[in-house]
This record gives sequence, structure tokens and C-alpha cells, in this order.
Amino acid sequence: MRAKPWIRHYDKGVPHSLHPYPEETLVDVLRKSAREQPHHAAMHFKGNSLSYRGLDQQSDALALALLSLGVKDGDRVALIMPNSPQMIISEFGVWKAGAIAVPMNPLYTVNELEHALNECGAESVIVLTSFYEKIKSAQTISRLKRVITTNIKEYLSPVKKMLFTLLKEKKDGHRIKRCKGDYQLSALIAAYATTNYVPIPVRHDKPAIFLFSGGTTGNPKCVVITHRGMVMTGMQIASWFSVILEQGKDIILLNMPLFHVYAQVGIMTAALMKRYPLGLVPNPRDLDDLLHTIKTLKPAVLPGVPTLFTALINHPRVKGDTSILKSLKLSVSGAAPLMLETKRRFEELTGGRIIDAYSLTESALASVFTPILGTYKHGSVGIPLPDVEIRIVDPETGLNDLSLLEVGEIIMRAPQIMKEYWQNPLETALVLREGWLYTGDLGYVDEDGYLFIVDRKKDVIKPGGFQVWPRDVEEAIALHPAVCEVGVAGVPDPYQGEAVKAWIVLHPGHQLTSDELRAHCRKDLAAYKVPKHVEFIEALPKSTVGKVLRRKLVEAHCKAEKE
Repeated sequence: MRAKPWIRHYDKGVPHSLHPYPEETLVDVLRKSAREQPHHAAMHFKGNSLSYRGLDQQSDALALALLSLGVKDGDRVALIMPNSPQMIISEFGVWKAGAIAVPMNPLYTVNELEHALNECGAESVIVLTSFYEKIKSAQTISRLKRVITTNIKEYLSPVKKMLFTLLKEKKDGHRIKRCKGDYQLSALIAAYATTNYVPIPVRHDKPAIFLFSGGTTGNPKCVVITHRGMVMTGMQIASWFSVILEQGKDIILLNMPLFHVYAQVGIMTAALMKRYPLGLVPNPRDLDDLLHTIKTLKPAVLPGVPTLFTALINHPRVKGDTSILKSLKLSVSGAAPLMLETKRRFEELTGGRIIDAYSLTESALASVFTPILGTYKHGSVGIPLPDVEIRIVDPETGLNDLSLLEVGEIIMRAPQIMKEYWQNPLETALVLREGWLYTGDLGYVDEDGYLFIVDRKKDVIKPGGFQVWPRDVEEAIALHPAVCEVGVAGVPDPYQGEAVKAWIVLHPGHQLTSDELRAHCRKDLAAYKVPKHVEFIEALPKSTVGKVLRRKLVEAHCKAEKE
């Protein structure tokens, strides 16, 4: 049995293992909550709330409707909506019908939607009205047979619904004319609301959800996650949160998008397992709306990424009223490394803790988290949650375990990791080997089992044969008081082969020259790590969850060089 030195650093009360895990699904979890706490709020949305009983009943009705439309066991149903009651009702309705939910990014282009729909083989879609025309364009060259629409106003409070109808519905593209043969979600639910629903057995070992991931090769693939896998992840994360949260009372914000594993398999499931009400935020980029929601709901937990926390620190409303964030007991930073300065400043603002987290879509968010109350180590993303294991192996062969502090590929093992890439055995075999998930990330562990991420294997910069990890350079640059955000990557160079380049976003009103930045870097970095190229830009390109897209930065650099 492998040693697990990290266990001695668990916060008091966190179990070393959660085995045996129950053979149940989130559908079972919801039904139990609906029986035991029927009027308890499952979620809050724009001044309205939906109870566990309401969520259970409405998803029952939707399941009946889907079955009547011809949805069968194992069918894939695409869900193209922001975080909203409709999204969560739809997921449970799909599961109760025996089908598989496939959340998709509503911001996909028509071409991206076509690819995603064909990749998962969905024949049904539930879509927000503002994305209806896009899905109709994609329908012609996909397998879609059934299109169900929903309007965001359907779950607004009465006053907000009226104002939305008068002021925003038509202007923002939410008012549509449905094509013949398409359906309306609210009408389907209403039609079956009084019909007796006889539950279809939902097996815990069957696929619950497909989530898209580029994996280690960059090609979008469907990650298959089982019902039981989602429950396991929810239990692990909820056990970590339990040392600081009050079960059934503290509100967890669901501001990260539900088409991403972070929100879908991590945050939502943890909330459901311990009946923490969810505060739904449809657009994580709308910081004014996010701050209004925080001020109104006073949540205890804010999930995010480093760029979000940086943006909140610098937001005029926060600078004018630092009490806005005081309800936050815990903030969770994932998807990218958290800079020490960001952690320090955000904890000063909230009075709570902010912790790092590391995981992948393929691991079904089997995670490494910083202890909430215990030892924090700068640069580390933390220690494995209960029943999650990590190893560091030779990055070339993937075979031999490396010594402490030696950099290699991170591999993970947990009971809930993905079942496979859907209908893609070759890609599956590349990352799943003898029960271990090969992450494609480079890192090392110390004597306490704390994991330190160095970077993605493919992101390592090699100027003149040296190895430079972008994160090391970003950490050094971020310490300069004029720097708001930074991205670092390798760019082609005729002399070095590849050169280090930094893209800098400055704080408003601050000035900095390239030479001044390099002088700052030389204090902490070896000469070959100091950026050869520096570019000051207005904003960094980011993914929908706020991760800096180094690839886009390099593409823009290469294009400019050609011109």
C-alpha cells in the first residue's frame, strides 16, 4: 500500500476515507432532500427561489415529457443554457428519463456547435431562446430531432419578469418565433405536472454526463462521467468544506458555468450532498451582477479563478465598500495557479480563507485542495482529497516514480475518474493506464505530500536548451506593483529556437517599461528565464472560465511577426 503522507495534514474532522461509497445517484440525493426538507431552498435566482420539492416535481414532469417525445435510455440530450433553474431542472429531467446530459458552452459558434452535437450524437436539445437561431443553423447538419426552448424570464420574480419583458426581452434577442415542431420547456413541464411519475431505475454505474475536454492532445472529446462518480466527488468536496460551513444554511455561489467540470461536478454536487442552497449567477463575467448577488444573498462560498479574484480586488464597488465581500467564509481558486499576492489581498478583503484547487475534467474533479484551516504552502495547490492518490512519474516514459521535489508528470487515481472518452478508445488508452489518469501536467511533491504544479508538458519553454516554466516567470512578474495581470509563453526565436515572452496588463494609472520589468525579474529569476520579449496589452485572452489562453497570445505574436 502506498504511503499517503498528506493525510496527517487534513483539517480536523475530514475523514481519511469515505469508503464504502453509496451506490446512488444525484437523483436519489434529490428525492431524499425533497422528502426530508421539501420547502428548503435548493437554489436562489434573481430574487426567486426553488425548493427541493419544486425541483423534484418539475424534473419529474420534464422526464415524462421527454419520454413522451421519444427520448430513450442512454440518449444524449444537449443543454445550452447559462446557470439558471432551467439548466438544473433539465439535467435532473434528463437523468430521470434514463438519458445522458451534455452541457455545452452557449457561446460556441455554429461550427463549434455542429462539431459538439455530432461528437456526442445528441438527438435532443434544450436551449435558451437567445441561442435558438444558432441551434437551428446547426440542426441542419447534425442528428438533432427535438428542439426545446426556454426563456430566462420564466424563473424570474414577478417584478423582474415584467421589467425583463418590457425592457430587455426583444432587445437582447430572447423573444423568438419557434419553428413548427419545436417545443417550449415550461409548456412541457406544465403538461405533465399532474401526471403520476413512476420512477425509472437510474443505475449508479451508468453515464450521467458528457463534458468536453481537449485532453492532452487538444482535440475536443466527450469525457464520460458516471452517476456514482458525481456523487463521490460531491461527498469528497463536501467533507472538505464541512470544517467551515454550516450544513443546510450556508449559500454556495454557482457562478462558474455549468458546462465546465468545476461547477458541474464539483460545486453543484457538493451543495446537493449537504443541502447548501445554490446562488445561481448566469454570467460570471458580469462583475456588477456578481457583486449585486453577493450583496443580496450573502453567500459563504465563492468559487472562481485567479483572474476573477484579481478583478474583484480592483473593482470600484469593492474599493468603495469593502464590506460587500465580508460574508465569504471560503473562496476556492481553480483552473490556474493562484498568485500569493492575490491570495493575501483577497483574504484581507473578505476576512475568510481562499484555497487553491487542482483537478481535471477527466478526473471527474477528483481533486487536490489546500487545507482550509491547516498548513498553506506558497506555490502548492494542496493535498489529495479523501480516496484521491497522486504520483509523480518520469515524463518521457510514464513509468518510474520520481524522488521528492523532482519534476515529472502528475498521475492521479480515484474511484470516480472518467469512464472513457466517448467512442474513442485510442485517446482513452493514452491517458488511462492501469487505473491511473495521466494528466499531462508537470509537478512535484514534497515530504508532506503537497503538490506543486510546474506547468503543462506542452507549455514548457526551451530557450537555448534550458527549460523555463511559464508559471515561475508569471509569479515573479506579478510581484511588481504596477502589474495587474500577466501571461507568459514561448514564441519562435531564430537564435534561441524559442524565447520567453511576457504579456502585461498594467493597473490603471501605472507605468512600466520593458527594461524596468526585466530589471525587476532579474532579482528573482535566472538570466535565461527573464523575458526576451515584453508586450503591454489592454487585456489577456481568457477562456469562458477565466483561464489565460497562452495559445492565443502566441498565435497573435506569430501573426504580427509575419505582417
